[in-house]
Amino acid sequence: MLRRFFNLDGYGTTVRREIVAGATTFVTMAYIIVVNPKILEAAGIPFGPSMVATILSAFFGTMLMGIYARRPFAIAPYMGENAFIAYTVVKVLGYSWQTALGAVFIAGVLFTLLTLLKIRSWLTDQIPEGLQISFAVGIGLFLTFIGLTDTGIVVLGVPGAPVHVGDLRRPEVMLSLICFLTIILLMLKRIQGAMLIGIIATTFLAMLLGVIDLPKMWMSAPPSLKPIFLKLDILGAVQWGFFSVILTIFVMAFVDTMATLLGVSYKAGMLDDQGRLPEIEKPMLCDALATVVASLLGTSTAGAYIESAAGVEAGGRTGLTAVTTALLFLTALFFSPFFSIIPGCAYGPALIVVGLLMLSTVTKANLHDLTEAVPAFAVITLMSFTFNIGIGMTAGFVLYPLMKVMAGRPSEVPAGLWVLAGMSLCFFIFYPY
Repeated sequence: MLRRFFNLDGYGTTVRREIVAGATTFVTMAYIIVVNPKILEAAGIPFGPSMVATILSAFFGTMLMGIYARRPFAIAPYMGENAFIAYTVVKVLGYSWQTALGAVFIAGVLFTLLTLLKIRSWLTDQIPEGLQISFAVGIGLFLTFIGLTDTGIVVLGVPGAPVHVGDLRRPEVMLSLICFLTIILLMLKRIQGAMLIGIIATTFLAMLLGVIDLPKMWMSAPPSLKPIFLKLDILGAVQWGFFSVILTIFVMAFVDTMATLLGVSYKAGMLDDQGRLPEIEKPMLCDALATVVASLLGTSTAGAYIESAAGVEAGGRTGLTAVTTALLFLTALFFSPFFSIIPGCAYGPALIVVGLLMLSTVTKANLHDLTEAVPAFAVITLMSFTFNIGIGMTAGFVLYPLMKVMAGRPSEVPAGLWVLAGMSLCFFIFYPY
């Protein structure tokens, strides 16, 4: 029944492979269970209820992705958008977190309407292959940078040298290197679930060596969601002064999902001959509804997660991968003490491996044509060096038509790309830096 519903034979995959892939995706993004509420705590949202909201929004969106869209993508509250809400909207601009969640709700409703009207899918279909390739490469380097910093291999530097090599003698860093080499060895031996095995083995090894503490308890009842459930202030967000905030949240989430779906799908070979993801409006609707639900639950914008690439690289090709990830998120409501201790030295190397694998798509880019190379270069570099997928993607949308016009070839710019360029330009103008 599972094979027929998810069309496993059509994708040449198996139930076991899909489950392993789903578990791989989950463990590479399990950090969000703790990190998202920790960031939003700075905005005044209580940690316990926020953790529950994070898990439930991830479960809802990812399960919907698996059952309705039948794609191997996981959905959860976005990194980047949560920091923007906590530190810019609340801390700097002085708005309440309830009003910020109101803006998230409005953005989610707009996403839903644009998806149902098929405007989002039309815009996505207008993106040239060169930009699609740059999204895959940029996401790969972005994941690599996250992995390098979470493992401690790369640390913050000093003015003039923003990043610096970490102390390779630290046990955490040594474990990271061992985990990376273990995953590579298992992949060379063509052992399925290489990343998942590496992550779990390193987590237990870290416990044995005292690098991380054993959880005081393995299970616990989830905190109450009541303090934040349905506490959003929609009317407070509907004011002209809040326009830049709504625009920023909207554009960041809009392009983040687009980049993830296209970048990961391109690497997985899911795009058709025209470079389009068939029925892309289905995963987009899942992302839109997940954002609406997230705001009602009491957390920030949710959408397709780049860590889905880990599951895809592990062989995930269908919705069964997403269903597995969703069910693991649901168990995290009760096993959060264990999932929250998975250290960076365990999941970080897996992200580095995924970045390595996604880098291969750069060979398909036309870097000899400057009108193609400049926007691709901007996407790839800015995604990593600004630590923001949305910044890199919007820069590419602005530069692509600009380069074509400068070269006297405006006819090569698809109509929808002009719309995306206009949206991106507004994003840079109104962004509350």
